Amino acid sequence: MSRRSVNPSARRFADSSTVPLTNTFHQKSRSSSMLSVGLILLGAFLLIAYSYSSSGGFGSSDREALLRYDGDHSCTSEVLRALPLLQKAYGDGMHNVLHVGPDTCAVVSKLLKEDDTEAWGVEPYDLEDVDNSCKSLVHKGLVRVADIKFPLPYRAKSFSVVIVSDALDYLSPKYLNKTLPELARVSKDGLVLFTGYPGHRRAKVPEASRFGRPAKLRSQSWWIRYFLQTDLQDNEVIAKKFEQAAEKRSYRPGCQIFHLKA
Repeated sequence: MSRRSVNPSARRFADSSTVPLTNTFHQKSRSSSMLSVGLILLGAFLLIAYSYSSSGGFGSSDREALLRYDGDHSCTSEVLRALPLLQKAYGDGMHNVLHVGPDTCAVVSKLLKEDDTEAWGVEPYDLEDVDNSCKSLVHKGLVRVADIKFPLPYRAKSFSVVIVSDALDYLSPKYLNKTLPELARVSKDGLVLFTGYPGHRRAKVPEASRFGRPAKLRSQSWWIRYFLQTDLQDNEVIAKKFEQAAEKRSYRPGCQIFHLKA
């Protein structure tokens, strides 16, 4: 982004003829020199910033603040906030986790920092403008791009806990009927769903085409009826543990959180 130079206001004299011509030249020369120095410094700053970001200088911890949902709350960022509480509620189950949702690299990276923890991620949409850390996770096979409207490339009960965020809100009931049972299939101990509250914006207008359809933010009662119709049961024991941990930390979720049995 270029910066427009603003010339200082010239002092006005009642008789401009009293100002020497050489002084006018000196003022112009000094202004040109200062402008040149300013442009050089700005160019150097932009070059350093570009080199830093290209080399993967922004670590995975910084991605919490750089999620692509600028200005709108994202449930993937809510997952990052809730991880300590999920660890309290699920215990050892959080040592083998699959996250499904946009910006899954941020979640997987954070989970892998925990001791004795294995984590994988499924990005339901195309990966764009990712850093070197995310590219490394993809190269290692820990993160993959997959359309969740189709069967997942994992065996049954491959993961203790499956966490889903910012993905189901973009599926019609037709595809929910296929996707949720598939997510439950690859989970052994439980399924955690992070969905948006009705009235909350989910993604910016430019992102809408990427998801294929606008977000459909459903109410808690809608989801409960849907779980009953599809034989998905609420995991009351885990939900209670999560609520207790949340109360101790004065945690208030920005998304709806559902704990389901596998």
